[in-house]
Amino acid sequence: MEERYRRNIEAISEEENAALFEKKVCIIGCGGLGGYIIEILARIGVGSLIVVDGDVFEESNLNRQLYSKMELLGKSKAESAYERILEINPEIKVKYIYDFFDESNYAKIINNSDVVVDALDNIKTKKFLQKVCEELDIPLVHGAIGGWYGQVATVLPGDKTLDIIYKGKEDKGVEKILGNLPFTASCTASYQSSEVIKLLIKRGDLLRKKILFIDMLNNESEIINL
Repeated sequence: MEERYRRNIEAISEEENAALFEKKVCIIGCGGLGGYIIEILARIGVGSLIVVDGDVFEESNLNRQLYSKMELLGKSKAESAYERILEINPEIKVKYIYDFFDESNYAKIINNSDVVVDALDNIKTKKFLQKVCEELDIPLVHGAIGGWYGQVATVLPGDKTLDIIYKGKEDKGVEKILGNLPFTASCTASYQSSEVIKLLIKRGDLLRKKILFIDMLNNESEIINL
């Protein structure tokens, strides 16, 4: 076992750690949630990462997006994530896609992934991502934040969890109304990353057909069965 992974053990076994290196995870969105998720998965040793985002860094991202900094304003979020991954763990395979995820490119982006992660910021694209993950038979880990609040769910093909969560909702979420705080993003992203690892090692209690609500203002969390 490489020294870089030594502290993963005993939380996960050496066999599980080795299995992670054979897995591929696609993260859609490299901003507030996505940056922290990418960082965690690269450090723990997921062997292949695809990072997708068609946006560039703006000054308003600096309060919470892990990879944003002054000298990167105007630069691709996906490319910056790619460069960061190579700095953290050059042994893993990484591909970046500087494009927005949509009907024209979804199959070539997420096909053959073991897990896809929703780090998007709009409901319409989240629901489309759920639809195509079901079509391609790939598990999806959903996350969303707004202000002091976050939510996480794991969606297996056929569950249609986001149809329940966002039933009757408009396309835009509440993040632009409530704002986005850095600790909400990092906390929610950590829960999402945990769900990804549990899916990959096939161990632990998943947030399947459930949603975890996180209230950091009042130090409360709740799991609701859907």
